[in-house]
Amino acid sequence: MNSIEEKLWNYIDGSCTAEEQQAIAVLIAQDEVYMRKYHELLKLNEDFTGMELDEPSMAFTYNVMETIRAEHAQQPLKAAINKRIILGIAVFFVVTIATLVIFALSSINWNWNTGGTTGTSIKIPVQLNVNHVNSFLTGPVIKGFLFFDVVMGLFLLDTYLRRKAVLKQG
Repeated sequence: MNSIEEKLWNYIDGSCTAEEQQAIAVLIAQDEVYMRKYHELLKLNEDFTGMELDEPSMAFTYNVMETIRAEHAQQPLKAAINKRIILGIAVFFVVTIATLVIFALSSINWNWNTGGTTGTSIKIPVQLNVNHVNSFLTGPVIKGFLFFDVVMGLFLLDTYLRRKAVLKQG
């Protein structure tokens, strides 16, 4: 847009100062280019004001809102499963089971019976040596574990009772 059009649009819109309006009015009266452009822009402005704005139908707005509501309804609020947590739990159990299997296989006496029979003689010890495990299960550790279990139980009970109270209110 050139400066003539800008000045004329400001004049038509009434967004210029009184001094500028007088100067533009003098230019329109004296200059043929300004006069033609002014009449052209004035006709265009009248066409714009005469146009009716297109508005979407009420059904369109309703359909859009229903689509948005349906999209939000399909997404569960707190059901997002973190795959890293599942993987961590699986790794913990695999390592635990593997450790138990290795411990059990290492404690078996694998002596071959070279006597007259062709079988193997596997001697499983009757009493396993688990003294190193007993050193971890001391009184304070067991008390801490029980304290943690009690706190978690109270937390779950509180959550259950609060959910029940909210359902009664709503």
